[in-house]
Amino acid sequence: MNDLGGAQAVTWADIDSAARSLAGVAHRTPVMTSRTFDARTGTKAFFKCENFQRMGAFKFRGAYNALSRLTPEEGRKGVVAFSSGNHAQAVALAGQLLGIPAAIVMPADAPEVKVAATKGYGAEVILYDRAAGQDREAFAAGIAAERGATLIPPFDHPHVIAGQGTAAKELLEETGPLDWLFVCCGGAGLLSGCAVAARHLSPGIKVVGVEPAGGDDATRSFRTKTLQRVENPQTIADGARTQSLGRLTFPLVLANVHDFLTVTDEELVEAMRFLWERMKLVVEPTGALATAGVLSGRLDTRGARVGVILSGGNVDLRMAAKLFA
Repeated sequence: MNDLGGAQAVTWADIDSAARSLAGVAHRTPVMTSRTFDARTGTKAFFKCENFQRMGAFKFRGAYNALSRLTPEEGRKGVVAFSSGNHAQAVALAGQLLGIPAAIVMPADAPEVKVAATKGYGAEVILYDRAAGQDREAFAAGIAAERGATLIPPFDHPHVIAGQGTAAKELLEETGPLDWLFVCCGGAGLLSGCAVAARHLSPGIKVVGVEPAGGDDATRSFRTKTLQRVENPQTIADGARTQSLGRLTFPLVLANVHDFLTVTDEELVEAMRFLWERMKLVVEPTGALATAGVLSGRLDTRGARVGVILSGGNVDLRMAAKLFA
C-alpha cells in the first residue's frame, strides 16, 4: 500500500484486502429501500445502513482494519487515537476485540455518554482542554511518542480509508451497478474509500460528497483544487466538524469524486425526520447528510439508481427531540 499520499494512496486491492480482514467481525449491514423516497425523488434509491454497524457507525470498519494490521510488537505497545465521538468508540472496541491497549484523547467537554461508551469498551480516556486552544492531534501524537504507541487518526490513514471503503463494496455487491452514490463527508475517509470501491465495481458511477453548509471546506477544496480550511464549523452534524481534508484523502477525492453538495442544518433535520418516521431508521445528523443531498434536488438524479450511505446512528435522543420539536 502506498503510504506517501497522492491519488493512489488506497486502491481497490487495499479495499478487497480490508474486506477479508473484516469478514466475520464487522456486520454486513442491511440495504434498505423506500417507495415513498423513490416517489419523492424520482429515483430508485438503496440505503446502506451503517447505523446498524458495530458501535453504531461505519467507523468500526476502518479502526478494526488498521488495528488488525499492527505487528505483534506494535499491538503490545498499544494505540492512541483522538476523537470526541464515533472514531473513539470504534478504536476502543477494535482494541478490545484484538487485545490491543487503546488510549483515546477526548475533549474535557465531550458528552458524558460518549466518554462512558469509550471507557465501556475498555479504553483509557485522556481528556484535553479544547477551550484553551489545546491541539488534540499534537497532544495525542505526544502521548503516542512517549509510550511508543501507534497513532490511529480518524480518517487520514491508508488502512482506515480502505476499511471504510468496504461499505460501498458491500452495497454494490448487493445492488449491482448504480448511477450515483451519495456519501457524507467530514475528513473524507468514508468518501474517498467508497469512491475508490464504487468506481471499480460500477464504472461510470458518479460519486457525490455531501457536507454541512456550515463546514464547507471540502466543497471549496474540490472546486478550487486547493486545500481549504474552516476553523470552527458550526453545524448539528458533529461528525463532519473537521477543519479540512487530509493529506491522503484530498488527492483521492480529486481523483475519484464527481461532485460535492452542501446542505443546511434545516435540510438535515428534514432528512432525519424522513428516515426516522418513514423508514424507521434512527440516524444521527451526520449520518443523514447523503439523504439530505438527494432530497435537496440540487443534482438531477431522476430516473437513476442511487446509492445512499447512512453513516451512523449514535444520536443523543434529547438533542434529537429538540431538533424535531
